[in-house]
Amino acid sequence: MNNERRSKGFYVLAAFFALFVLFLYGPLSAVLILSFQGPDGGLTFPLNGVSLHWFYNLFEKQAVGDFGASFRRSFTLGLMVMVVNVVVALLAGLAFRHRFRGATALFYVTVASLVVPSIIISLGIGVVFQQFGLKPAWYSSGFGAHLTWTLPFGVLIMFAVFNRFSPAYEEAARDLGATAWQTFRHVVLPMIAPSLIGVGLFGFTLSYDEFARTLMTSGTYNTLPLEIYGMTTNVTTPVLYALGTVTTLFSFTIILAALAIILLLRRRQAKIS
Repeated sequence: MNNERRSKGFYVLAAFFALFVLFLYGPLSAVLILSFQGPDGGLTFPLNGVSLHWFYNLFEKQAVGDFGASFRRSFTLGLMVMVVNVVVALLAGLAFRHRFRGATALFYVTVASLVVPSIIISLGIGVVFQQFGLKPAWYSSGFGAHLTWTLPFGVLIMFAVFNRFSPAYEEAARDLGATAWQTFRHVVLPMIAPSLIGVGLFGFTLSYDEFARTLMTSGTYNTLPLEIYGMTTNVTTPVLYALGTVTTLFSFTIILAALAIILLLRRRQAKIS
């Protein structure tokens, strides 16, 4: 009887989860399907033929918009944010393992940007750059704006990681004669490496698709989210859907690559232990 109740509960939860996934990816599936419109297809259903025409058209010179350059800017900006996010989050996690004066105030200041509307931060950074006579650009003001969004998440993740990290491993390494750097390099870093990859991936994805904090700080050249938004009022062909499909596949590829690296690290640790 209990098994029957458990099985019914399992199916109810599974059905609820399936509906949740459908809610998340339902709109995305429409974009995916419409990107395969025929050469004479439009922006709505039904499909007028099936082809890869708009994917080929995506890599040709467009009358409006610059996909390639905006993608390169978003990708470069995401990598910059990822590197800084990992380094600062790691250093903050190590620092907050010990009590120091002003730690509480510093923590609240770090996470405060999460509750401030993104467009306000974007506007504020843009105004500050203009007041100092600096020209806003995606690699300077945009970079800073993205860090106000990604760093708090990275820091909070590393706080959680080090909160569960037992100092017994470090004590054992020191008892065996390891220096502080050797302990960090050969003991701490391998154990937290999967979490650091997660922090980096999280920072990259948050930066790659950020719109609001880039709106007032990107300067003359658009990142990919701004380019897509600007093209929604000009592009009247399914090439925009093809762009959405390609960028989505790119995002999933990055995620799968990160998961593969984490899996390899865990297998390596299992062999060593």
